[in-house]
Amino acid sequence: MRILLLGKNGQLGRELRRTLASLGPIVALDYQELNLEDFPHVRRTIQEIKPQVIINASAYTAVDRAESEPEKCNAINATIPGILAEEARTLGATLVHFSTDYVFDGTKGSLYIETDNPNPINQYGRSKLAGEQAVQSSNCSYLIMRTSWVYSLRQGGFVNKVLEWARRQETLRIVSDQVANPTLARMLEQLTSQIVARGNPYLAARTGLYHLAGFGFTSRYDWTKKILENDPKKEEQIVKIILPVSTSEFPTPAVRPLFSALECSKFSEIFDLQLPTWDQALSLAMDS
Repeated sequence: MRILLLGKNGQLGRELRRTLASLGPIVALDYQELNLEDFPHVRRTIQEIKPQVIINASAYTAVDRAESEPEKCNAINATIPGILAEEARTLGATLVHFSTDYVFDGTKGSLYIETDNPNPINQYGRSKLAGEQAVQSSNCSYLIMRTSWVYSLRQGGFVNKVLEWARRQETLRIVSDQVANPTLARMLEQLTSQIVARGNPYLAARTGLYHLAGFGFTSRYDWTKKILENDPKKEEQIVKIILPVSTSEFPTPAVRPLFSALECSKFSEIFDLQLPTWDQALSLAMDS
């Protein structure tokens, strides 16, 4: 099985690159090697590699900056998925594409399922929804995986930021009204690799849109408390108080959905796999 992985240096791509290598020849690329704004070059690269599976772990994820860079955001999040899907259809390949809970406006008040109507409220979410729609309209074999609050301890991200803040500040002010599913990149990669290993006919028969995120949901405030509880170097913390605050107290260029937690039972039923609860995954990640 020849695999093309885009976004090899991102939080998810780093994990995928490691495990996908056992499934067959893999070409793993990042922005430095493949400029995603050069559409003809992207097409030529895919046609030369002739992958049987394309995994798109690349994305423009700077949510606030997207408000002032809509063209770049749309190129990477909306146009590129459509190009990947068109080339996958031509090659008879399967495209595995990752999307986001930010395609929803966060006003439903309960878990979002795949058939709920998207209504993104920021440029990032609009671009990701456009990417989903481009893939779906291509008639290729595809799996779109909507996920949420992906993190890794290897680089950046919310968990590492919280650990840094706790070592520098005695008081932390953390948003308490944003709720979703924290998702450990390593766990997301493991399930993705398991289903890709089942091969193209299996994947093609299950073409569709799925929610795949950490089981259960929490607020950023409660996630922060759990991060600090699991900190293997608690003695380095100087934080004394963690204050819950509202999103309105932290104005940002991009509006965030408040309750965007995903219901993931469709994926579990179709693939007989499920991510662990978000707090179990966090504990495992910080113990390793």
